[in-house]
Amino acid sequence: MHIPMKSSALLSLACLALTSCSWLGLKKKSPIPQEPSAPSLVGRIASIPADHRFVLIQSYGKWNVPTGSILISRGPDARTANLLATGEALGQFAAADVQSGTFEVGDAVLMPPPVSKKSPPLTQKISKKSQPAQTIQPP
Repeated sequence: MHIPMKSSALLSLACLALTSCSWLGLKKKSPIPQEPSAPSLVGRIASIPADHRFVLIQSYGKWNVPTGSILISRGPDARTANLLATGEALGQFAAADVQSGTFEVGDAVLMPPPVSKKSPPLTQKISKKSQPAQTIQPP
């Protein structure tokens, strides 16, 4: 079968145009993974020693909480406490020092989301130009 010269030129031009589009970077980009914006459930308070200075947490799954992380415990009646992960863990149990609040056995233990590096700082820088000059007058 013989293809006329005009048709073959158009066909080759169309093939060239289609393949060149792939070089322009028109591919779908994979989504950037988002950091979680809600606290994640890491376990429950399993035991409270008599001195109430620390708690034992029964972890839900592998304990992936870095030492020194702030944890939050929440009870069913709006009870909350701040805990500090000590890094001590044995099997499914980990220890956390009590920082403040009230807690009971069975309260959920949550790890807050990491602080985003993109968030603006909480404090504003004050420049010397924006403050009025102070003058001391003799008595």
